[in-house]
Amino acid sequence: MAALNTKLGYGFKLLARRGTVAAALGFAASAFAAPVVAQSETALLASPAERATYADLTDLAERSEFVIRAEIRRQTVVEPERAPGLPPGFARLYIEARTQALLAGPSALGESLVYLVDVPVNARGKPDKFKDRVVVLFADSVSGRPGSLQLTGKQAQLDYSPALEARLRSVLSALVASDAPPVVTGVRDALAVQGTLTGESETQIFLATNNSSPVSITVLRRPGQRPVWGVSWGEIIDSAARPPQPETLRWYRLACALPERLPSSANLARDPDARRLAEADYAFVIHQMGPCAREITEAG
Repeated sequence: MAALNTKLGYGFKLLARRGTVAAALGFAASAFAAPVVAQSETALLASPAERATYADLTDLAERSEFVIRAEIRRQTVVEPERAPGLPPGFARLYIEARTQALLAGPSALGESLVYLVDVPVNARGKPDKFKDRVVVLFADSVSGRPGSLQLTGKQAQLDYSPALEARLRSVLSALVASDAPPVVTGVRDALAVQGTLTGESETQIFLATNNSSPVSITVLRRPGQRPVWGVSWGEIIDSAARPPQPETLRWYRLACALPERLPSSANLARDPDARRLAEADYAFVIHQMGPCAREITEAG
């Protein structure tokens, strides 16, 4: 994830101004191959920004080169014949916006921005007016086109609020922290060992990560006690490790990446009872973490 950057670089000029919008739209229709869909009129009363979960915001932030607070200055409807893939009931808008703050990004960003977004139309077939609306954008830059953006998801334009920005800043800070957890990509191995006492056991689950950093889960069972579990984020397996707190990056790395069931190929035990114990302990961990709830993004 790109380092946080709050300094804005000014001086980039818009590709399109009054009198040149038509030419700019020709570029936009070809450059933005996958325009994104803004909030639906038939959605719940709460806006996508209000419904967005921790997983939604983390997904959007992690996949995007830039996270930007911007004010929309002008919108132009793209003609349907120049808007391939436009969903029924939507209009494609060419947006000209002004940067208010760069919340995350690898470099300074110009004051003027342009991008495409698909928005629902009303009963008269017209889109809402977005002029002067402040939004949060999750976007990538377009090579060779300073100030031009490509949004990175169907809900990559969200209505701004101080509450949304506060939630986002927490996510962005966690992503660039020196102790940020690695990306978990699956289960590598799991082994359950029964103890000498009835009801005593220990299960260790070793996870695969994108950079080969060691991450392991330990589940301990003691006679007459509830099972306890924890996560070790390093070489040393800590018997006192605790579960990650909900809606934190460590929780997200597990809850939103691990499969629902322990893969049979990862279960190293040969004894049927030990295999069932490993499966049960893995299911216990998944249940304890809770679901990776998403409202405005899709898994994967």
